[in-house]
Amino acid sequence: MPFFKCESNHPISFDQEEIVCGLREARRKWRTQQDRLHEVGGRHLPSPSMIDEAMSQLSGALFPMRLGPDDLLLENEDFYVGYTIGLALNTLLTQVKYEVHHHNRNKEIDSEELNAQASDIVRTFAKSLPRIRTLLDTDVLAAYAGDPAARSVDEILLCYPGIRAMIYHRIAHEFYRLGATLTARIISELSHSATGIDIHPGAQIGAGFFIDHGTGVVIGETCIIGERVRVYQAVTLGAKSFSADDDGNLHKGLPRHPIVEDDVVIYASATILGRITIGKGAIIGGNTWITKDVPPGEFVTVLSGSAKNGSF
Repeated sequence: MPFFKCESNHPISFDQEEIVCGLREARRKWRTQQDRLHEVGGRHLPSPSMIDEAMSQLSGALFPMRLGPDDLLLENEDFYVGYTIGLALNTLLTQVKYEVHHHNRNKEIDSEELNAQASDIVRTFAKSLPRIRTLLDTDVLAAYAGDPAARSVDEILLCYPGIRAMIYHRIAHEFYRLGATLTARIISELSHSATGIDIHPGAQIGAGFFIDHGTGVVIGETCIIGERVRVYQAVTLGAKSFSADDDGNLHKGLPRHPIVEDDVVIYASATILGRITIGKGAIIGGNTWITKDVPPGEFVTVLSGSAKNGSF
């Protein structure tokens, strides 16, 4: 016996005209509000869905025999890489053009000059891909060396969310560094949605970075992380406070996140806040709350008493 019986096939009225008028009025209020960065008519912004497609293609081009198509043969590897990079870069070029034009929408700059700026960004990014691949190899090896459960580097590459997050971050950081900050942020949020790992594209991360498990990790925009650093799930490298001007508007871009030196290990649910330095080789225990510098080689835990009242 059916739970629900439709008595009529006639369409139901939802008062669309009233809804459309209400939404138009909401948009009007938003666009005319004082001190608001006004929207511009038309699309004119990078598309997350198009960038997502390009990122899938770039991942395959960086690791063709593992993240490329199932039927790829070794003898066709270079052809696939070249063809796929071409597709991805042309897609990204279109998206960066949207960003550059939008960013300069209130300036009197010739359209061809803006297109040339976008082309320079994507061309420079393209040349960085071999370097990005080399950095990612160090991340994969760090994960294999740091996790006794890993059976192979292939398993690391195919299964570990921390590696996927780093593939996206290494690419996003390059776009961020080149000035395509909105494109970079979209890439980082695609990764965040897929992995639960939130790395701002501005964060500077050295070689051999390993995120174990990964869920809930947060790494802020102005973090500087050295080489061979390992972090576990739910670690936060965040800001302690946010300075504002006389009108209450937050200052943007100021250094406000931690510096983590080489060979540091940060265990699960540790929270490290502010522009402080975690010295080389330090070990930060789980569930600690750190707001002061930690000397090189220090072992900080709540249980040992090194961190009094949950903070160091």
